[in-house]
Amino acid sequence: MPKEVVIVGGGIGGVYVLRNLIAKRDNVEEGLHITLIKREKSGWVSVCGLPFALRGWYEIDKTEINKPQFFLDQGVDFRTETEATRFNLAENSVTLKSGEELNYDLLVISTGRKQSVRETELDGVYTFNNEDDAKKIEAALASREVKNAFIRGRGIIGLQSAAAFAARGIKTTVLGGPPSLLPSSLDPDMGDLVKERMEQTGIRFILDRREITEIKGKDGWARSVVIGEKEEREEIPADIVIIGKWMIPEVDLAKDAGIEIGETGGVVTDRAMRVKRGRRSMSNVYAVGDCVEVVDGITHRPKLNQLASTAVVQSKVVVDNMISDIMGQPSLYSSCEYCLSPIAADVGGIIMGSVGVTTETAERAGIKTVSGKATKLTKARYFPGAKPLTLKLIFDAYTKKIIGAQMVGEATVAERVNELAVAIYAGITAEELRNMERCYDPSLALLIDVTIDAAEAAMGITAVY
Repeated sequence: MPKEVVIVGGGIGGVYVLRNLIAKRDNVEEGLHITLIKREKSGWVSVCGLPFALRGWYEIDKTEINKPQFFLDQGVDFRTETEATRFNLAENSVTLKSGEELNYDLLVISTGRKQSVRETELDGVYTFNNEDDAKKIEAALASREVKNAFIRGRGIIGLQSAAAFAARGIKTTVLGGPPSLLPSSLDPDMGDLVKERMEQTGIRFILDRREITEIKGKDGWARSVVIGEKEEREEIPADIVIIGKWMIPEVDLAKDAGIEIGETGGVVTDRAMRVKRGRRSMSNVYAVGDCVEVVDGITHRPKLNQLASTAVVQSKVVVDNMISDIMGQPSLYSSCEYCLSPIAADVGGIIMGSVGVTTETAERAGIKTVSGKATKLTKARYFPGAKPLTLKLIFDAYTKKIIGAQMVGEATVAERVNELAVAIYAGITAEELRNMERCYDPSLALLIDVTIDAAEAAMGITAVY
């Protein structure tokens, strides 16, 4: 009899578990029968590509990488528009909304995240969490004149939404908390660089502690947003409202089944990505993706790390360990190490990147830091296409090892995030970064890179070239 694998959730975590299982199922002598269930009607969608579709770069449908039929053709029971309502861990079964019971030998929980927002009867008020949300927003933009947009959220989703509206000539306001943008990834001085560049496109930012107190409408459609109360009250025109905040792990089914939920609200797993119940790991139940709590690689404290890149790594570990257990080969065992949260994002033509901890996160964990910041071109000044890049490096004040990096520019950001992630993993010091040989070609890179300048600034060395 083939082993029954049930995957609940069709986001990046669930789909990558599926893809890896398909690649390895021939290694299982008795075979695997894989069922994936998801609420949406689509197959595998690149959710990270949706904001750029709203900017008009391509159609939303192009973000569907594989349609359901692709997986059905490979013998997968790929069920769309299907919802799980209960995990029965004692009976090794999943109950569906239809009443059907799916039995499993191995269960993967990849239920993702959800937004906790106040309900409204008005049209024109949307969350932005999946392709269904994107299509609703696109339909609203196509069906009526939208002059004003309001975004609640200063994270990547909120900023990319704002950039999409601004690119369409829509007057856009972004509400976020103080003091700056992208606080989980950037220090205030770096977040301000993003804000300044985005303001040049006409976007207004309100970064204070006021919240939405009312959304006013006319003829059933949003017309304005009220923030604050009494003397702080302000009414802002808004034909369309996007709530890009309050993303929380979707863990209701896991919690009801007695699976341990951590202090951040995510499912707790061991390093094999097995869930815990009663403080003990379950050998046949795994969890991946946005619903999972991870451990920070610098502070060693729990956190949420709702990134596609994290889910991909977790999925590899899950499948390695599934196959290892089925085949009885512990040598194949794999573990998920600490998370460093490498991020790169295009927010309206300005690219931000970060990896490791911010200064504030380090301080909250009792880690003293020193940092250095520098701004430099990415290639020789006389070469066409040379763009400025601001880089900030954060080091442990005692060991001088790099523990964080942040950058804002128009080019070479993603490559540097990955490079500096490796540097953090390797425990490289400021002096080692400064003295490291680097490649040089005036069309590609400077002889003295901005990384050198930032490391020297952290060391208290004034660079003169």
